[in-house]
Amino acid sequence: MVLENVKPGKRDVELLNRGEIEARRGVTAQIRKDSGGIPAGVLTVKRNNFVFIVSVLIVVGWCASEVRAQGLPAPPQQPPSAQKEAAKNVTEPCVQPAPMVRLEDYDGPLKKVVGTFARPLERKAVHPPHYKPGVKMCTLRFKDKLVLFVEDSLDPVTFLTTGFNAGLDQAENTDRSYGQGAEGYGRRFGAEFAGQASSRFFEDFAYPWIFAEDPRYYRLIHGSAGRRLLHALEHAVVAHHDDGKRMFNFSEWLGTTSTIVLSNTYHPDNQRGFAPAAQRVGYSILQDMGFDVLREFWPEISRKFKLPFRGEPELVSHDSNPATN
Repeated sequence: MVLENVKPGKRDVELLNRGEIEARRGVTAQIRKDSGGIPAGVLTVKRNNFVFIVSVLIVVGWCASEVRAQGLPAPPQQPPSAQKEAAKNVTEPCVQPAPMVRLEDYDGPLKKVVGTFARPLERKAVHPPHYKPGVKMCTLRFKDKLVLFVEDSLDPVTFLTTGFNAGLDQAENTDRSYGQGAEGYGRRFGAEFAGQASSRFFEDFAYPWIFAEDPRYYRLIHGSAGRRLLHALEHAVVAHHDDGKRMFNFSEWLGTTSTIVLSNTYHPDNQRGFAPAAQRVGYSILQDMGFDVLREFWPEISRKFKLPFRGEPELVSHDSNPATN
């Protein structure tokens, strides 16, 4: 008898179907039990989503590694003449800043007096020259910062300002222990000069040398008036490192604070404490911000009101101006 030729009956087919259905139910129940009651279809969808996310992350990681390996796209090639000029400027010595204002532009009276008042304004304001590809500004060395401090301290304008402030203090009878008369004025003059010299020492030499900071102000030259005004005001916070990079203006804040604290030794009537000192520091920094605004717009102001030193406007490259770096 050959079993393969025996066909199953209707009863046998029903039993087979019932057994298959029960087996499927058992598998489904086991899956639900293992998965905490979550249907198998939902698990399949979640599994597919997980696989998709992992695949996307793998592709993104591979693309990132390829981009990192290949590097950024090469910048556009400069013409041969520009490349030659850039190489020449890099090998040449650094350039000194062009004068912000020129004495030769003034034809009025008291030329020497006007020049005396303009020199301090120009000494700490950097007016970049006509920039070329690769050219760089000369940085201030230790000796240069020391010379800047000495020149600012012994400038005739410093003595005139000191004398004027001492006269105001005597008229208001500040520091009463100094008294009045010539002796009182002499004491006030000495105290004012000590304040001026200590301010220049800390802000032009000591802290700029410690933090490798350039104490000069870099004019922006180009852009709208609002942008240039903001640039002048932010110099109280943002300065330039000796290598041209931006940095926090340590010399402004630490120098001003050191000057105010030291002034308590030769201003006996100064109010002691944190609040009075902080008030004087804030006032001094606001005063320096005002001078930075004057440095930024001085050539335009002179040209507008036909004052001396009508500066010559210069065309400069935005990318190579240290004030924008």
